Amino acid sequence: MTDRRSFLKNTSLLTLSIPLLKTGLFAAPFARKLPALGIQLYMVKEDMEKDPSGTLKQIGKMGYTQIESYGGNKGVFWGMSNKEFSKLAKDNGLDVVSTHYAGNNEGFEKLAAEAVEIGMKYLTYPWKGPQKSIDNFKRIADEFNGYGTICKKNGLRFAYHPHDYPYKPVDGQLPIDVLLAGTDKELVDFQMDFYYTVTEGQDPEAYIKKHSPRFRLCHMRDVLKVRLPKGSEDESACDLGTGIINYPHLLSTVLDNGMEYFFVEQSRFYNETPLQSAAINAAYLETLKLT
Repeated sequence: MTDRRSFLKNTSLLTLSIPLLKTGLFAAPFARKLPALGIQLYMVKEDMEKDPSGTLKQIGKMGYTQIESYGGNKGVFWGMSNKEFSKLAKDNGLDVVSTHYAGNNEGFEKLAAEAVEIGMKYLTYPWKGPQKSIDNFKRIADEFNGYGTICKKNGLRFAYHPHDYPYKPVDGQLPIDVLLAGTDKELVDFQMDFYYTVTEGQDPEAYIKKHSPRFRLCHMRDVLKVRLPKGSEDESACDLGTGIINYPHLLSTVLDNGMEYFFVEQSRFYNETPLQSAAINAAYLETLKLT
């Protein structure tokens, strides 16, 4: 009788587990991956300027499915209309998710309308530069709220991309803290560049947890294990998985705290071309096991 009961119990558990395994509820902790692989086109800007069609074709074949553009010499749509550029990207398995753009209100209004037409999600402000006083950063926060209002009105989101300078003290405060406090969370998101956060001595996971879910996007590269002299931080950049950043743990943390979009942006190339580096980084992320 006991053996029969044990058999029935074990059979019931096995039967229950089969649909769970099929739906991934048991497998999820062991197969967790990023929702999509993205790349910031600034990384391959020379290739894009020469041959945007061929470059996007190569990027698509590497496994990337999302791209973030920027306001280069040919504009964020690389000399094409918004719809032409979007079609070229989609023909190569790529979605245009975001673009960096540092313009005025009129430029934001125009670009926001064009972005929504092709299903983009974000306009991201990339650079304000170091400021002489913390009050200047407070004014920038107000400016960002204005850009966020423009984006919201047009049906997309606004984000700010901090470089190194927001992590450097000004008047006894960190500008990044002032910008986070002074911007409306309903209007302004943030795109963390893990490289700059780490090279400026800050903990990216601590910031992301504290301000969850405001860091919705990121740029990914690594930091050399043996750092180069201060003042040459970009020279210390390296491909993902070859430096000091614990990406398996970091990416697990950011996924748990609302991050949605992940863009590779290597800035220093060692015995490789930018496209070769893009392929190396894509292969690393494809096989990465998150903790």
